[in-house]
Amino acid sequence: MRFSSPTASDGVVEQLFHLDDVPGVLWTPRDAEGTRPLIAMGHGGGQHKKAPDIADRARRFVTDCGFAVVAVDAPSHGDRPDHEEFTRVATEYEIRLGSGGELAPLIADFQALVVRQIVPEWQAVLSAVQKLRHVGTGPVGYWGLSLGCVLGVPLIAAEPRIRAAVLGLGGADVSAEAAARVAVPVEFLMQWDDERVPRPQSLALFDAFASTEKTLHANPGRHGEVPAFETDSTVRFFARHLG
Repeated sequence: MRFSSPTASDGVVEQLFHLDDVPGVLWTPRDAEGTRPLIAMGHGGGQHKKAPDIADRARRFVTDCGFAVVAVDAPSHGDRPDHEEFTRVATEYEIRLGSGGELAPLIADFQALVVRQIVPEWQAVLSAVQKLRHVGTGPVGYWGLSLGCVLGVPLIAAEPRIRAAVLGLGGADVSAEAAARVAVPVEFLMQWDDERVPRPQSLALFDAFASTEKTLHANPGRHGEVPAFETDSTVRFFARHLG
């Protein structure tokens, strides 16, 4: 894990890093010492590891809870080069979504790519970050909406270190099989008027989680209009489950 020079502001230290070919960013409290909970954050489609909504929430987790937070660029996003297979599937999905075309073959391709590449990448990042003295092997949470949800559900299903998750803006068409293996507490966000994820698909994904503790937060509005007050609920959720 190769770090660049850290920057600090308002009590939060930000460090960019590369783990092999995966670029990421780690936020921790200034002068942090010892083990603490770690939140892994997955950004949305077309965004990157330091997108404003990612960075703002990360800083809340650090300042309000004393947590560490890590985010990485998904394939074909941010500082990563174009990933031919990821881009092909994502582009074709958007085309078929708009035209009403058959999605099942593309969804199968995408799921296979996530399990084969992205889940192992995230697991390696978690292992590397938890070796740092000011992070350690505390409990792990996951936050991800939209693409971050699609990529996060298989990770949570495969990764026993993750003990709680905030997910949303995703549907069962992509994630239902993996969701059936998710048993950690889940807070799930959906937009009632989402133009990208049909309401029945969001509800079906929520229903598919095997968690005995799961909460549905449904708000009016379109895909990108999640209310700002949901961040307060997210902070409380992780503070309750990760300590």
